[in-house]
Amino acid sequence: MTATVPVDQDGVNMGGEGPVVVVGASAAGLMAAEGLRRAGYSGELSLVGTEEGLPYDRPPLSKEILTGQWEPDRIRLCAHEKLADLGVTACFGVTARGLDLGSRRVALDDGRELAFANLVIATGVEPRALPGTGGIRGVHTVRTLDDVTALREELGEGKRLVVVGAGFLGTEIAAAARRLGTGVCLVEPAPEPLAAVVGTEVGGVLAALHRARGVRVLTGVGVEAVRSGDGAVTGVLLADGTELPADVVVVAIGAAPATAWLGGSGLDCSDGVRCDRFCAAAPGVYAAGDVASWYHEGYGAQVRLEHRTNATEQGLYVARAMTGKTEDPFTPVPYFWSDQYDLKLQAFGLLGGHDEALVVRGTPEGVLEGGELVALYRRGGAVAGVLGIKAFRALRPLRSLVAKHASWDEAVTAAKADS
Repeated sequence: MTATVPVDQDGVNMGGEGPVVVVGASAAGLMAAEGLRRAGYSGELSLVGTEEGLPYDRPPLSKEILTGQWEPDRIRLCAHEKLADLGVTACFGVTARGLDLGSRRVALDDGRELAFANLVIATGVEPRALPGTGGIRGVHTVRTLDDVTALREELGEGKRLVVVGAGFLGTEIAAAARRLGTGVCLVEPAPEPLAAVVGTEVGGVLAALHRARGVRVLTGVGVEAVRSGDGAVTGVLLADGTELPADVVVVAIGAAPATAWLGGSGLDCSDGVRCDRFCAAAPGVYAAGDVASWYHEGYGAQVRLEHRTNATEQGLYVARAMTGKTEDPFTPVPYFWSDQYDLKLQAFGLLGGHDEALVVRGTPEGVLEGGELVALYRRGGAVAGVLGIKAFRALRPLRSLVAKHASWDEAVTAAKADS
């Protein structure tokens, strides 16, 4: 498949000034809309979003918004005036419920149908829930601003929180809750927090960091059931028989691509919207952000990233691809970060699915005393990623090695020579 725009039966290009529909008022969706205007597209442009308000940035939700350091208006990605300047028709507070590629229309749950020449799918992901917890007061998943607002009202001094899942979201929520004076227990079935992504050694650093801040960290054990009484949560039963009292439970066990509305469309949605190297899922149909799975030529594999920076980069890329402004495939160097307490973790490349994780600078013990740490991640014989804790300067020269998929030996030698 190549990045092409659709043509009608007479061979006329339908993508030049034909209508464009962007489904998903997310960072990726908004950047796609903005990128289209930058690329010179002047046709009809619609942006569909399930939430009522303006698009907003999600990373601060589990940190600055949850702790109350920032007001919600600070994370808005645009104002109504910007949408007007972009000439965007905002369809907010409605949800896409179907896609017909034959008639090239998106059906909305308010009865409208939007015709398109080109389509951008940027619907993101939806949090996974624990079975049997629906309707229990005090049990939360976190994805939206409303989710965080509701959660914050239940945290504070004297409250007992159990966080199920010690990935990035779970550990960030645990850190924010401690800042609010909440008693926190973090439960994770893996050997260490984030072990599948950062490895057990770096995951152990995160576990030690949380324990030092008063979080009870329980690893290697799953959840058997959530206890409730009078419709409200009272505790969590673990698989080993441990009972944890709880006033609040946050379920942070991952998310699934929001693709249910694409059922019957003919698109491959086995893990997000499957795209080619140009982020095209079908002629004139593109995907961007957390929902997009595309072929990354550099890694030689399908990749789907739930990273904020990728949402921006991919949204802009799709706009260029759609308007014929690029002939290059989408091959970014992934970047992500996490802020927990006074620790800043940053990484370039693909860390998950690594064959080896090697700390090349610093020690886990040193991090807890204010030192830095750098780790490399290997896939096959090449360096796939690099992670740093309080070590951004050290990461910059290593990023280029990740970008060119340097040999493992070259990366290890370079990292140790610079330490």
